[in-house]
Amino acid sequence: MVWKRNIAYVDLSQGKITKKRVPKSLRLKYLGGRGINAYYLFNHISPGIDPLGPENALLIGTGLLTGIPALGAGRCDIAAKSPLTGAVGNSNIGGFFGLEMRLAGFDNLIITGNAEKPIYLWIKDGEIEILDASHLWGKDTFDTQIQIRSDHNDEEIKSIVIGVAGEKLVRYANIRTGMKNSAGRAGMGCVMGSKNLKAIAVRGTMDIEFSYPEKLLEYSSQMNEMITSSRWARAQSKWGTLIIYSNTNTTGLIRTRNFQRNLLEGGEDLEPENMDRYTVGMSGCYGCSVHCRHRYVLEKGPYAPIFAEGPEYTSLGAFGTMIGCKKMETVLVANHLVNKYGIDTLEVGGLCAWAMELWEKGILTGEITDGLELEWGNEEVLFELIRKISYREGFGDLLADGFKPAITKIGKGSEYYAMQIKGMSNLHSDERPTPSLALGIATATRGADHLRSRPAIDLYGLPEELLEEIYGGPVSSDYTSYEGKSREVWWQELLYAVTDSIGVCKFQTVFCAVHAPKWDEFSRLIYLALGVDLNKPQLMEIGERITTIERLFNIREGFSRKDDILPERFFKESTSLGFPIAKGKKIDRDKFQVMLDEYYALHKWDNNGVPTPEIIQKLGLEKQQSQTT
Repeated sequence: MVWKRNIAYVDLSQGKITKKRVPKSLRLKYLGGRGINAYYLFNHISPGIDPLGPENALLIGTGLLTGIPALGAGRCDIAAKSPLTGAVGNSNIGGFFGLEMRLAGFDNLIITGNAEKPIYLWIKDGEIEILDASHLWGKDTFDTQIQIRSDHNDEEIKSIVIGVAGEKLVRYANIRTGMKNSAGRAGMGCVMGSKNLKAIAVRGTMDIEFSYPEKLLEYSSQMNEMITSSRWARAQSKWGTLIIYSNTNTTGLIRTRNFQRNLLEGGEDLEPENMDRYTVGMSGCYGCSVHCRHRYVLEKGPYAPIFAEGPEYTSLGAFGTMIGCKKMETVLVANHLVNKYGIDTLEVGGLCAWAMELWEKGILTGEITDGLELEWGNEEVLFELIRKISYREGFGDLLADGFKPAITKIGKGSEYYAMQIKGMSNLHSDERPTPSLALGIATATRGADHLRSRPAIDLYGLPEELLEEIYGGPVSSDYTSYEGKSREVWWQELLYAVTDSIGVCKFQTVFCAVHAPKWDEFSRLIYLALGVDLNKPQLMEIGERITTIERLFNIREGFSRKDDILPERFFKESTSLGFPIAKGKKIDRDKFQVMLDEYYALHKWDNNGVPTPEIIQKLGLEKQQSQTT
């Protein structure tokens, strides 16, 4: 029974719902979550379709291990062709929705077509209904969830929803659940909005069966102890991911004023201990023993009262360092607004920072910006831009389609200042001193991305013997070196593909903690949950299969080696601030190309980034490869 999990095909144009079993063979090749979504994404849409058309498939997939009481295993993956980039679009989301969906009897949803009017899906204990959402349309992401619970008189309902940004088809609108959890990148909320799908609400009281439940419970406890014993987890439990800022800003690894600088001078108020003024407790996702999320209250100000969760390190950068804001309260208000409207933190922050630099350089004027003076650090301008983008008003409408369309409309050399890859905004970090992190964002399948292959432990200066033991080959312990960094990126890419597919939290793997769970621990968990042996080489092959089918999807959509590149500023401008190890650094163009060659070779792709016949045959992707030629 552990393998008898269901998938539902929902055709919104026809109002038709079909239920089937998830094939065991697919599980063994792709596990679940991101992996199975990648397979269905490639095989359920045709090349070149409009991401906002009825042909695009919205895919919801729980992880293979979603529901185990460890490692934050409540996650699910949401995928579609990205309306922001035209490439692979998917985003992983935590909280409690993934678990509730499994308890309601479904591991996967494939949603196609477009409804004629606003609707939402109601899923309860193996049954699915399409219900009218007219009364929900226009509500923010918080009120929508509250209203659905009220409609069904059940406070235990979990929903994924869109806000006004999704309704207005902002191309980087996100999908939200709970107070904070977001499927943030690649515009999955925009896809929901194009389908007139306001929400998916689930309630489940069914069982999730495991092969060896008692042993699984015992081993899950060991995994939680393994995590909570690490210094990284203890720091997260107190400060959340804001703790990263204390290190990156001091060192000079953080993007400030859209890349003009690499350290925020006078940014002391953004230090994590200043959250003590606002925090009323910490919270976490299902199956998490860390609890890394601040719950905070703002009692004063024009947007008060605010009771919210966050911010993550990414929001601190997006609404702090990137635009030159130095007040924690500014970040907290902006964090609340993007969550309320349902829009991606990084994309908003990246576009606002870009616009402010264009204003500074005279490329943008008040005639274009609706009279807004886009000065660095102006919090009122930031809040108004968030609102305008979300509602597609005036200048906000120009930014709502993302970097590439905005560059075309603005022109005047604006592309040089756009910190984006494949159309997606980069993180607020500065990768010029860190070749491994630079290669990771350049090659990520969904655009500039710190969650596809980020070898963050490269920053620790670990002994090279330990790095070789982890990565299976020689790696320099100097994070400014280019030696062995392609191996780090490749290895982490495979690990994260599997992590996203089994449904556990990346922060509880080898991301920022060296001795966190990885291949062997995943193997043991899978065996106890499902009774099947998948060893380290087999899991790495699955990670390779997931990464390669995503690569094939992007090739089919016109992407190639030329798109695995960094913004020109990485190569032309050196860092000016920070510790001596980070100061005066830029990416060497020739060495970057060598790293890229090495990275392709590790994947067994050719020099153009095209998977070779050898790896295609090994991974069983002949059918998919034939569709890219």
